Amino acid sequence: MSDEPGHHDHHSVDTGTVDWREHGVKVIPGNSLDPNTAQTPGMNRAAAINRARAGAEKIWAGTVTIHANAKTGAHHHGDLESIIYVVKGKARMRWGEQLEFVAEAGPGDFIFVPPFVPHQEINASRDEALECVLVRSGQEPVVVNLDIEPVEQPEDVRWIDPIHR
Repeated sequence: MSDEPGHHDHHSVDTGTVDWREHGVKVIPGNSLDPNTAQTPGMNRAAAINRARAGAEKIWAGTVTIHANAKTGAHHHGDLESIIYVVKGKARMRWGEQLEFVAEAGPGDFIFVPPFVPHQEINASRDEALECVLVRSGQEPVVVNLDIEPVEQPEDVRWIDPIHR
């Protein structure tokens, strides 16, 4: 604790000292992600950062591997912001009132999906898995399915992860 100007100790309200070992930085090794989440043929999901594993309150992060040619139906995620980082493969995103806009992303690219944007995620490859890291601005798996006829029909394997049921 310090009386220096500008120093704020938000954890010292009659709680004594904070146990920083327990409530500090957490490293979640890539080989210990939690696959104990709903699984779907065609993809593999694993949670890395959430309330249960790391004590996160405002964000969720994990990995998703989408098999070749998987597509979602049209949907949005309410007020959640999502960031998708492409590790391997090629992602195609469609968005808009009629999913009329399209962009593709490859390894090293980030995709930002703002709140309430109607969109469809697509593995743009028919023969290569799409591996991504996914970060969301909240813990709740909000998904609102939309009655939009997708430009690219969901086929083969639907892209379903903890938020795309």
